[in-house]
Amino acid sequence: MLPDTILELVENPARYIGGEVNAVVKDPAQVEMSFALCYPDVYEVGMSHLGSQILYHIINSHPEVQCERVFHPWADAAELMRQQSVALGGLETGRPLHDFDIVGITLQYELTYTTILSLLELGGITLRVAQRQANEPIVIAGGSCAYNPEPLADFFDAFVMGDGEEVVGQIIDLYLAQPARFRHADRRTAGDRENFLQQLAHIEGVYVPSLYEVERTEEGLLCPHPTSADVPCAIRRRIVRDFENAPFPEAPVVPWVEAVHDRAQLEIARGCTRGCRFCQAGIIYRPTREKSVSTLRAQARQIVANTGVDEIALASLNCPDYSRIEELIDGLHADLAEQRVSVSLPSLRTDTFSVALAHKIQRVRKSGLTLAPEAGSERLRAVMNKNVCDQDLFEAVAAAFAAGWETIKLYFMIGLPGETDRDLEAIAQLVEEVVQIGQRRMGRHRRHLQVNISVACLIPKPHTPFQWRQQIPLEELRAKQQLLTNSLDSRCVNLSCHSAEGTMVETVISRGDRSLGAIIESVYRSGAVLEAWREHLCYEYWTQAFAAQGRDLEAEACRHWSPSSSLPWQHIDPGVSSEFLRREATRAQQAITTDDCRTGQCQRCGLNEFMLPCPMITSENVPVDRQQPANSQ
Repeated sequence: MLPDTILELVENPARYIGGEVNAVVKDPAQVEMSFALCYPDVYEVGMSHLGSQILYHIINSHPEVQCERVFHPWADAAELMRQQSVALGGLETGRPLHDFDIVGITLQYELTYTTILSLLELGGITLRVAQRQANEPIVIAGGSCAYNPEPLADFFDAFVMGDGEEVVGQIIDLYLAQPARFRHADRRTAGDRENFLQQLAHIEGVYVPSLYEVERTEEGLLCPHPTSADVPCAIRRRIVRDFENAPFPEAPVVPWVEAVHDRAQLEIARGCTRGCRFCQAGIIYRPTREKSVSTLRAQARQIVANTGVDEIALASLNCPDYSRIEELIDGLHADLAEQRVSVSLPSLRTDTFSVALAHKIQRVRKSGLTLAPEAGSERLRAVMNKNVCDQDLFEAVAAAFAAGWETIKLYFMIGLPGETDRDLEAIAQLVEEVVQIGQRRMGRHRRHLQVNISVACLIPKPHTPFQWRQQIPLEELRAKQQLLTNSLDSRCVNLSCHSAEGTMVETVISRGDRSLGAIIESVYRSGAVLEAWREHLCYEYWTQAFAAQGRDLEAEACRHWSPSSSLPWQHIDPGVSSEFLRREATRAQQAITTDDCRTGQCQRCGLNEFMLPCPMITSENVPVDRQQPANSQ
C-alpha cells in the first residue's frame, strides 16, 4: 500500500492499493508473528505465481500468523518512494518490510537478483547478513533458483530446498517456540538470532549459509563446507508425499489489474519422468505425484465460486501425462461449462497432444495453445533426451487446426550441444511445414493463421546433465538468432528470441559461487533493477562489474567443467545422484555423434539406451525415474 502522494503520480496505481477479493487482512495486535511473502517483480507477474498463492493460503491458515504480500514497484513508484522516504510494505496493511518477523522471497529467475536487493533496501532491511542487526527480520528464500543458493548467500539468512507446503509450517512453529524476547525484535540479541539460525539449520531442507565456510577448489570455484560437525553436510530437499491432501488455495486472491497469466490455476500433478537433460524442473520436482479427479473437480468448483474466473489453467510440467487427463477435462466441463468457464493447458509435448484432447479443451472457448518441439532436428532432440519426432509435431498442429485453432505458439531452444546451422535451418523447415498444414486445414480462413515462435537459448542449469557444459559465445548466439530471423520470413510467422545478453548473465549467475554476491551488489549499485524486463537489463553494468574484479563475464559463462569438478551447489541434494547426472551427460555426448541415438537396449530394464534413464537407478534418497503417482487410480 502506498500513500496518495505517490498513487496519484504512478502508472497503474491499482498495483499498490491491496484490498482485493479474497485478500486476508489480520489485526497485527491479534497475532504472534508476521510473515512477508515477497515476489521480486511487479504485481502483475507475482500475482500469476501459483507457489506464492499456495504459501499465502497456508501461512494465513495459521491463527497466530499474519501473512502479507509484497511485490517490487515499477520504476516510477520506486523512484518516488526513495524521494519521499516511503518504505516498501505489505499490500494487506502497509506494514513496512523491516517490521516483519520473517521475510520470504521467491527465487524463480536469476535476472531478478538485483531486484531482490532493491526490494530489501526499499523495505528498510540491511542487505548483507553479516551487517544485519539483531532486530531485523529473518530473510529466507525458496524456489527453483535456490538449488544454487551461493550467488545470493551473502544476503539471505536461510534458503529452503524443495516443496514448501510442510517446511513453512515447521519454520513458523520454530519461530513461535522461541523465548518471548525473541518475538519482540527490540529485545532480541545477536546471540538470540544466531541460536535461531542454528536451530533452523536442523529442519530438513533448510540451508543456513552463515554456518558454512567456502574453500577454493583447483578450478578456482568457492565450494561450501560446514563449520562444525553439528551442521548437515548435504541439504536434502523437501518432498510432499501426500500430494492428494496437500493444502491448496480454493479462494485465491483476485488481482485488481490483468495479471501476466490472467486465469485461475489448478495444479493437477507435480514432477515429471520424461528425463529431458536440459530441464532442471524435471529433476527438482521428482517424484511424480497426481491428485485424484474427484479432488481436482471439487477444487475447481470452489475456485470458480470464490473468484468468478472464466478460465482455469491446468498446471503441471506436461498435463497430458496426467493419467486420467481426458476424464478430468470432461468432468471439469460438466461442472463448469454452464458458467462459461474454459479449461486450458500450458506448454505441451508434441507427442502427447491428440485430436481428442484438442476437441475437449476447446469445448467452451479456445484458449492459447503452445507446443514445445524444443529443437529443429530429431538428432538434437535425442541429445536432449526429448525423443519426439517431426511427425508428432505435424499431427499435433493438424489436430489443433482441425479443431478450430487459428493461432499456435511453438517453443524452441538453441545453443544445444552439438548444434549446427543445419539444425537451425531445420527449425525454419518445421515452421514452414506447420504453416502449410495450417493453410490446408483452414482453407478460406487461412488469412487468420498465426504461428508465434519463441526461441530461448540453453542455460546449463545446476543439477542437470548439462551443468558442466559451457555457454556458447555471445556473438555466436547472436549469429544463430540472426540466421533464424533470416530463415523465417512468412507473413503469418512471428519470431521472438530471448535476449542474448540476458542469456549470458543468467548462465553466469546460475552456475556461480559465493563470490558473485559482490558483483550482484555492484550491478545493483550501478542502477540495475527489474532486469527480468528486457528494457531494464543493462549488460554493460554486468561486464563492468566483472572487469572491476579482474574477471570476464563471457569467459566464465563459456567455461566447460570436468564432470569430476567440485561445484558450488554440490552440498544441495535434489534427490538425484551426481553419478546419475554424469551418466546422462555421457549419453548426451554419445548421442551427438550417433546417427540413430534410439538404438540399443538397457541391459537392466530393456528401455532404449538413449531415451528415458533406467527406472531401476536410484539415489540414496528418492527413486529417480518412473515413480508411480502417490494417488494413481
